[in-house]
Amino acid sequence: MPHHVLIVDDDPAQRRLLQSVITAQGYSATLAQDGKAAIELLTSSKGRSIDAVLLDLVMPGKSGMDVIAELKPERPDLPVIVLTANGSVTAVVQAMQAGAVDFIVKPASRERLQVSLKNALKLNQLVVENSRLKRKATGALQFDDLIAESLPMRQSIHQAKKAAQSNIPILIDGESGVGKEVMARAIQGGSDRSGKPFVAVNCGAIPENLVESILFGHEKGAFTGATDKRLGKFQEADGGTLFLDEVGELPLDMQVKLLRAIQEGEVDPVGGKRPVKVDIRLISATNRDLEDLVAAGKFREDLFYRLNVFQLSVPSLRERPEDIPALVDYFIRKVAAEEGRDVRAIEPSAQDVLVEYEWPGNVRQLENVIYRAVVLSDGPILTLQDFPQVERLMGQMVKEEAFETPASTSLDGEGLHPRPTHAVGFSPFNSEGQMRTLSDMEGEMIEMAIRKYNGRMSEVARRLGIGRSTLYRKVREFGLEVRDIA
Repeated sequence: MPHHVLIVDDDPAQRRLLQSVITAQGYSATLAQDGKAAIELLTSSKGRSIDAVLLDLVMPGKSGMDVIAELKPERPDLPVIVLTANGSVTAVVQAMQAGAVDFIVKPASRERLQVSLKNALKLNQLVVENSRLKRKATGALQFDDLIAESLPMRQSIHQAKKAAQSNIPILIDGESGVGKEVMARAIQGGSDRSGKPFVAVNCGAIPENLVESILFGHEKGAFTGATDKRLGKFQEADGGTLFLDEVGELPLDMQVKLLRAIQEGEVDPVGGKRPVKVDIRLISATNRDLEDLVAAGKFREDLFYRLNVFQLSVPSLRERPEDIPALVDYFIRKVAAEEGRDVRAIEPSAQDVLVEYEWPGNVRQLENVIYRAVVLSDGPILTLQDFPQVERLMGQMVKEEAFETPASTSLDGEGLHPRPTHAVGFSPFNSEGQMRTLSDMEGEMIEMAIRKYNGRMSEVARRLGIGRSTLYRKVREFGLEVRDIA
């Protein structure tokens, strides 16, 4: 979605003028007639959608300086651009010291507003992302840092919050790219180990002959090439959290030593004379079914039960499509700020395609696709043409669905042609005065929508509030005739 700017000015004409200028630049705008209205909005739940403030400095009642003074403790990262007819050095210094990020003398030119807003929003995104990265690096990432609009993700976080309150071993399962490590970091951030070391180990990426040394450490001279003493990952994580990613890839002989380290709370460095006590919170993750590996003799059953004390599942992106718009918005802002690109939003039609796509690579794949689109885009708004790979794959999916339609359908023209019907509306009651089934009414409503919008399936899906692939599936279910939906 486009960046949302709050315009605060006691002059109605000035508010309308500013609104016209910034909306023409691709931003959305909300208006406030004075400082009191601005504070009430910004401190409400709706105020969280505001990305920047254009603030008149001289207003009756609460002045612009008063607004900044009240706002900064509540929203310290929110960029405020001050507008005033008084361009004195004293006024500029006072506003900047109070927390404004820029100062514009009225009347403001379109170009000056555009540059100021662009710089303020870019700076704000960098500050927010830097703060998040600091929390991540210091083991203090919070659950609030996770995007969770969907029910499956909210349920997963709810379970994770429960687990965070104890020292119980956690096994996180989920497909590759869903964000298992991010969830693990949030668990640490929500626990009493917040701010302590968080050490992540990808068990599938360690050469088999180095697994023991990397996990448990080694003494100088323990083997050829051991020229110095090295602490293992267990010791590095002492007092904090050890995250074993893809734990199912560990060799069987290392599984035995891992089991002992967990049971005894101590490790034996290679070449060491005595075990070393460690205090860690263990979180493991896998994209494989460990129970199947146990049955196949590739994973120790006793270790499985040690790791799987509390099982937590992170849903795939196709199970949480409601999160995609927020993720897309976050990645656009993040990449645009990092790469210095003037990309602010995405067209609704392009976003609809991203929501409908199944994302086999999950959140990691979505981030990479957005990164490419932002870097290569020629304009401030991403369009469907900025996602050629997704557009091509979606087109293939639609064609495959079209050829899977019942034999009674025909492919000889454009658009969808529903069964002939003379109804101009539908009633929720049948001829006997009883309620009809939802299925009956749903099929009839889809027919009416197709006629209403002349077979334009994107428009039909949007008006009905469903995805295009869902619409095509329902067309087949209800036996509607199809001419060509490719």
